[in-house]
Amino acid sequence: MPIFQLTKELVFPHPSLSEADGLLAFGGDLSTERLLLAYSNGIFPWYNPEEPILWWSPEPRTVFFPDEFKLTKSLKQTIRSKKFEVKFDTCFEEVIRNCSSLKNRQDNETWLGSEMQQAYILLHKKGFAHSVETFYKDELVGGLYGISLGRVFFGESMFYRKSDASKIALYYLCQKLIEHDFHFIDAQMTTNHILSLGASELTRNEYLKLLSPALQHKSIIGKWTIYNKVNQY
Repeated sequence: MPIFQLTKELVFPHPSLSEADGLLAFGGDLSTERLLLAYSNGIFPWYNPEEPILWWSPEPRTVFFPDEFKLTKSLKQTIRSKKFEVKFDTCFEEVIRNCSSLKNRQDNETWLGSEMQQAYILLHKKGFAHSVETFYKDELVGGLYGISLGRVFFGESMFYRKSDASKIALYYLCQKLIEHDFHFIDAQMTTNHILSLGASELTRNEYLKLLSPALQHKSIIGKWTIYNKVNQY
């Protein structure tokens, strides 16, 4: 199938037209309007700096149902120890900067360039993008960020500087999403790590069938706060 070139018009080809590796289109921009349209159609940007913007809809698609998080005995003990503090939306820009130091899964290059960072920071300022932050002795040691639309959280990236810090952020995100009846977390592409935490793989059609009703709900826009029923097992 051809790879579509986007224009200034805010429109995407249907995800079913993606290449075998999930690549659907290139070009366009990272405006808030285009990003929200992309996510609402099961499409996301992923590209290296100095390259054209690439848009993806992979198959299989990895999703995470919040109530299926695999809370191991050791992680439960770490949470109960309360040596980590978890917050929401207090230092989004610092989280995304830390995530930007991670390497691309395929070619070991940094993929989260300044253009993408600024686009997601703007989404955060407009209330659509959120971060979960794990602190140890008042130092940021892990976290994640993503986009919230309807009752879906589109996870973008996570990082850790101390063992279990990103897992704890994900655990508290799941509790927050359960509290607000979110349907699932879109984890995008499969990794052994995310599967070990309870993620599932779906076909593209299965994913789109889940996405549509989840987006019928009103989005929770604005700053998020810490889940208020912590340490519930």
